[in-house]
Amino acid sequence: MITEISVCTWSLANHLERVNTVMDQSGIGGLHLDVSAAEQFNRIISEKGWRISCMMLGFPQEDYSTLESIRKTGGIIPDSEWPENKLLAEKAIRKTAQLAVRYLSFHAGFIDHTDAEDYRIFSQRMRQLADSARAAGVTLLLETGQESAENLKQFLTDLNHPAVAVNFDPANMILYGKGDPIEAIHILAPWIKHVHIKDAILSAVPGRWGEEVPWGKGDIDTDAFFHALEKIGYTGAVAIEREAGENREQDMIDAIAQMKINV
Repeated sequence: MITEISVCTWSLANHLERVNTVMDQSGIGGLHLDVSAAEQFNRIISEKGWRISCMMLGFPQEDYSTLESIRKTGGIIPDSEWPENKLLAEKAIRKTAQLAVRYLSFHAGFIDHTDAEDYRIFSQRMRQLADSARAAGVTLLLETGQESAENLKQFLTDLNHPAVAVNFDPANMILYGKGDPIEAIHILAPWIKHVHIKDAILSAVPGRWGEEVPWGKGDIDTDAFFHALEKIGYTGAVAIEREAGENREQDMIDAIAQMKINV
């Protein structure tokens, strides 16, 4: 049984009033907080007694316009940006620790097992960040979707680091065309520490983005989704994420209403 419902602040452009509207109308008290918005949210978190289930880090060079562009620019992959991104990640780790939050999530980039040298470099970079996180008492959560669950499992097994786990996003598996999210839950079960609530429809054209839709309106079997989380013994937080649409606040409030029967 899940224990907490959070709101992803970046879904609402880290806008205090918009986030507060969703929190007040839905009656929840959890945040998945964008590291870049930590200072502006600090006061209201204290006043409202909100809790932070996880922090989130994005990298400035990331280009999500196409699947090909994010493959090239995503996460810690680009060599030219790595020195700056390493500093950004280490700063985010320190901020997460200062706020006494256990988890920090991010897209690390597409994991490619077919190129031994690229895989070695990627693993080396992740280990550096994971060592920093472990020293700070923080666990890094890799966002799902940019590779298959099997490939992510292989990487996590190879890395074998106690400070690296998974933020499971079922919609990303569909948006990136990387497999069945229900099956992926079982594959990644030992590493799932935080979960996004987001839905999507698979693209009919391979190599193109799927379409994000409100929770319960897409290809995810929501009953099977929660049954799978229950079966693996998941008892952490779920965070409502909505990165498309013109009625995000209401979409998130509606999703929270559905979530409450599972808390």
